[in-house]
Amino acid sequence: MDSAKTTRFVQPEAMLFDLDGTLFRTESVLISAYHKVFARLREEGLYPGPTPPEERILGSLGMLLEEIWRRVMPDGSPEAHSRANELLLIYQVQELGAGGGEMYPGVESTLRELHRRGIRLYVASNGLEKYVKGVIRHKGLAPLFDGLYSAGEYGTRSKADLVRRLLDEQGIASAWMVGDRSSDVEAGRKNGLVTVGCDYAGFRKEGELDGCDIRITAFPQILQYLAQA
Repeated sequence: MDSAKTTRFVQPEAMLFDLDGTLFRTESVLISAYHKVFARLREEGLYPGPTPPEERILGSLGMLLEEIWRRVMPDGSPEAHSRANELLLIYQVQELGAGGGEMYPGVESTLRELHRRGIRLYVASNGLEKYVKGVIRHKGLAPLFDGLYSAGEYGTRSKADLVRRLLDEQGIASAWMVGDRSSDVEAGRKNGLVTVGCDYAGFRKEGELDGCDIRITAFPQILQYLAQA
């Protein structure tokens, strides 16, 4: 167990999980797809320059897609950004369909244990709908979840808005928000949830998880904190 405030938390009726950097090791499908995207953009004459450094997109994970592309290729046209969105989804789904991609260690067993205990499980991600649902489906985890919410499906402008919609639609009164970026901490705090900061993906900036209620360095540690609730 890593660290938590001294507050005693109540047992949640639900847990909401970010996807990239929390459940799914994003770079296991992203890096290959990323390079294919820019090769295709150059072929189509939409972005003549070299592929931007991988660190740009890895450091942008958790943002809305339009924000990601503005950061990754600030000199790119709106058409290039839109096409990059389309291509990245295509190539990532292809990678998943071919058996690529990895969940973080202990994710599947921990989710199954949470489900066994009757805790309702949800994904709340800023990603595209087909990508979010594709990861969970291809990894055989769909039966464990009560809902998969994505900004791509609902058109929300922030993670906090997406989480609010999820809570309202599902009638959830108490939950833990689990994620690796400041947007996850903010979404949980704005909606009155216990926030669990995941400090193992390596994408975050220093201080991004400041303010979270619990910080973990391995996914299964959630069960240890749950035992204290």
